[in-house]
Amino acid sequence: MLLRYASDPEFLIMVIVAFVVAITIHEAAHALAATWLGDDLPRLQGRLTLNPMRHLDPLGTLVLAFAPFGWGRPVLVNPYRLRFGVNRGMALVALAGPLSNVALAVALTPITRQLLAISPDDITTDALLVIVQLNILIAAFNMLPIPPLDGFSVLVGVVPQTWANQLNELRRYGPYLLIGVFLLLWVIPQGSIIITGPAQWIFEFLLAP
Repeated sequence: MLLRYASDPEFLIMVIVAFVVAITIHEAAHALAATWLGDDLPRLQGRLTLNPMRHLDPLGTLVLAFAPFGWGRPVLVNPYRLRFGVNRGMALVALAGPLSNVALAVALTPITRQLLAISPDDITTDALLVIVQLNILIAAFNMLPIPPLDGFSVLVGVVPQTWANQLNELRRYGPYLLIGVFLLLWVIPQGSIIITGPAQWIFEFLLAP
């Protein structure tokens, strides 16, 4: 994939478009969940929209020109205004992002299957395959229980309060932990199977005839 990413401009454009779609859906879902749970901060900041410009991070998007990786602008949420309590409320807001990516992948599956049967080498088919696969990968990656990823907030929301208090102390180290994970995956690429394994299984399950 990395070789194709570096040498195939058409594939690069597909990945960038798929990333914009995935991040827009992901962050808008966070904003919608927070609004539904009682916090109007995302709406006031203009994040309750499907306009990609409200959700893309300039640096996170620019990085895509050089590597198959990027990020969007996090949706700011006031956890004390959420229903069901701070931890459970934030868990629901966090879960909405990955679920939206999986939902989009599932919604695009029928037409992708049809195009694969009719014109498997068509550029439209390739683009849809990239969108489906990238949305599943983003969902799988974000569900890792590492701050500041969504999976960590989900974990904090389901464990007992005493454990949640201890886990929340790790949030201050979130960026360093995330960098550590990337460095570890760079040194030991086989470790990426934790993400790519489940993502590939879901991808093949959705597109199975």
